[in-house]
Order: sequence, then C-alpha cells, then structure tokens
Amino acid sequence: MTEKLILVLWLPLFLFVGLCGDAKAQDARALVEDSFNYMRGKTSMSIVKMTIHRPDWERIVTIKAWTKGQSDSIFWITAPPKDKGNGTLKKKREMWMYNPKVNRVIKIPPSMMSQAWMGSDFSNDDLSKTESLIDDYSHQIIGTETHEGKKVYLIESMPKPEAPVVWGMQRLTIREDHIFLRQEFYDEDLKPVKAMNAFQIQELGGKLFPRVWRMQKADAKDEYTVLEYNELTFDQNLPDRLFSLSSLRTPRR
Repeated sequence: MTEKLILVLWLPLFLFVGLCGDAKAQDARALVEDSFNYMRGKTSMSIVKMTIHRPDWERIVTIKAWTKGQSDSIFWITAPPKDKGNGTLKKKREMWMYNPKVNRVIKIPPSMMSQAWMGSDFSNDDLSKTESLIDDYSHQIIGTETHEGKKVYLIESMPKPEAPVVWGMQRLTIREDHIFLRQEFYDEDLKPVKAMNAFQIQELGGKLFPRVWRMQKADAKDEYTVLEYNELTFDQNLPDRLFSLSSLRTPRR
C-alpha cells in the first residue's frame, strides 16, 4: 500500500476523531450553560437562611436576593439586626458591597473575589454565581452515573489560558434535568479545596430545585456553611434599576 493511499485512508479517521472531540466539548459546555440558566432562570428572587458552622460556634444569617440574566445579582442581609442592611451588588465582573453603619459603598477588586463572604465558606464569587463558570473554563464530560433514576454527567472544567479565575480546576456533577448536584473546587496544583453539595430536591418556584446547599472545605470536617431556601420565585419582571449602586443603598423589602 502506497504512502499516498495510507494518507487518504487515515485522513477521514483523524477528521472524525477531531469532530467527535469538538462535539463532546460543545455538549459539555451546553450542559453547563443549560444547567446554569435553569438554576437562575431569566430572573429570580429568593429568601435564604445561611448557617455558618464552626466547632465552637454557629451563626445564622438571613439573605434576600435577586438575580437577572447570567451576570447580575443583588442581595441584602435581613437578619440578625446587627448585620441588617449590608448589601452586595454584582454586575458582570464587577462587585460592590454596602455597609449601612458607615453608609459607604466599597468596590471589591478582582483579587478579593475568592475571599469569604461574611465569614462563610462561600466566596464573594460563589454567592453571586455568574457566567464565569461558562465562559472562563473548557468543559469535558469524563463520566456518567445515575441519581434517583436519572442520568448524571460528571464534567471536568479547566480554566482557559489567561482566564481571570482562581481555581485550577472545577468538577461538576449535573443531572440530565439540569440540576447541579455537586461542584468541586481545586487549586492550581489540582488539590481539592472545597466542595458544594445539593440536597432535598423538591418543587420550588414552579420547578425542581435543591432546597439545601452545603459548602465544606476539603480539610475541615466540622466546618461548613449551609444555605436553605425558604422562598424562591423565577421569571418575575425585575427592572434594570434594581441592579444599581443607588439601589444597593436602599434595601428592597
């Protein structure tokens, strides 16, 4: 068989393998984006109880939050009284926090997005849940399993070159009906840092949604933060002015 003929025979195979790889990557990205959009909806409003648990103390905070699209969110603390009125605004890749005691809005630099929010195990970026997960990572399906009779996809998400992210890798567990079951965070050396798990999947806001989320560091067995959704509605008509610096100073009831 001549070299020319071998090349002719092998070329379609290489093209087929390449196309399959691209298709799998596209499918993985589509799964992540569809799940992200499902969990946020076009808009959302929620009331959430956040419990920060440590070996020798526990703190409970109530949060009222609104989101719009893939990037905008605003939320205020409504309890306890000493923290009431503290607010956070996220628009695209910019974030601001408001402290009513000093009546001051502070812009959060990108270097602080990975810091803990209100002393919890959720970072500033975790709590706002923006489109960075979709756009700043390359996604690949690495396996499947089953959960409550539904197919579940295991996805490995690696940061794109020069992407402004702090995680060296994320691993996502997403059910076929778009529900996030688990999100794992790894450092630049690909060592596990923390993981978030979803529980109590039930109807909230007119669709299935995990009512409880638990974030826990990899090296801390008795330190974790739990988010419990007490109220959740989707796809209300929210004005753009809600997601503004002037709105941040005036908590919405």
